[in-house]
Amino acid sequence: MLPKSWRWLEDYAAANERLVIGLISGTSADGVDAALVRVIGDKPKRVETLAFTTLPYPAKIRKAVLEVSHNGDIETLCWLNFALGELFAEAALKVIEIAGVDRKRVQLIGSHGQTVRHLPPNRKHRTTQSLSRIGTLQIASPAVIAMKTGIPVVSDFRAKDMAVGGQGAPLVPLVDWLLLRHSRKTRIALNIGGIANLTVLPAKAKASDVLAFDTGPGNMLIDGAVRHFSGGALNYDRNGEWARQGRVDKNLLRWLMSHPFLRQPPPKSTGREMFGDAFLREVLERAKLLGLTERDTVATLTAFTAESIADAIRRFVLPKFERVDELIVSGGGANNPILMAMLHEKLPRVKIRRSDELGINADAKEAIAFAVLAHRTVMGFAGNLPSATGAKMPVILGSITLPR
Repeated sequence: MLPKSWRWLEDYAAANERLVIGLISGTSADGVDAALVRVIGDKPKRVETLAFTTLPYPAKIRKAVLEVSHNGDIETLCWLNFALGELFAEAALKVIEIAGVDRKRVQLIGSHGQTVRHLPPNRKHRTTQSLSRIGTLQIASPAVIAMKTGIPVVSDFRAKDMAVGGQGAPLVPLVDWLLLRHSRKTRIALNIGGIANLTVLPAKAKASDVLAFDTGPGNMLIDGAVRHFSGGALNYDRNGEWARQGRVDKNLLRWLMSHPFLRQPPPKSTGREMFGDAFLREVLERAKLLGLTERDTVATLTAFTAESIADAIRRFVLPKFERVDELIVSGGGANNPILMAMLHEKLPRVKIRRSDELGINADAKEAIAFAVLAHRTVMGFAGNLPSATGAKMPVILGSITLPR
């Protein structure tokens, strides 16, 4: 018999349908994405999105997140953890309100939190027995979220994968495999957030057949450049207008494509530590020396995102698979028509579709994924794919925080 405080778990496990919320703020650190989904079946069989919303970060919070991600102090990290917990809880309550459901019907929250540092292992770390600078930290206190919403919370998803030798990322590929694999088509699920990552799903793929990795920057450098040039008035290149007005500089693009991460074989993951403000400053200095306009710089960074994705597919995917039938795109980059046009140009033989066409909201996909991963944690199923993260074994991810 479970203790009284855990009896909700019996009810959850016995149900065929559950209402679960997924919460995440990505490397762009611009707000909390919240998705309320209906999870059908145990592993599950199907997922239906009932509502989605994004709660923007206040300017003070976003500034603190970016600062603590680079050179922040421990006091800022401490209060920010609780402040983000409040915002994540607010986002959860907001998506419940939008869906028009009774809060008591929502049985679980999966909160990825906000990554402030990600230090994955490299090949050297895998062969040494000494202590290494390996770790990952996502904040947004699950205790605050649980107490503010009254709903159990699964959090800290990445740590356990890293504890068994994995990169701790990407974790969405398992959900891609559950929801997007096809019996006849080889698909690539591409998410373009702050960082771009892809999941290769061969036709009739078993979980062990999946290949997934981060390709490099997605929107991170584009957003950072637009924010810099606009003096903070704009946070991203809306509809690709800046890129549309500029020209791609081949010299700067060639230098960008020489970055060693792009040649590093999977499994691999990256983040703001590699492609954040320090790297952007170097890009902007080079652009200035080359005499590029602000629009030229944004156009070239947009081309860099597209070319690095296409290069990853040519370099690491096509040699292993006979063909790629479809590229299923999600994330904020899917809303940039210039970036999408560049992908079409660089991958002319691949059919490119938005995930919306397959019933998965392109903006909500990662939030949906962490709702599904939280569900798998509570049901006792693994949430990582060793073929994607490099972990030694599949493991049940995360920690559970109860509201009472």
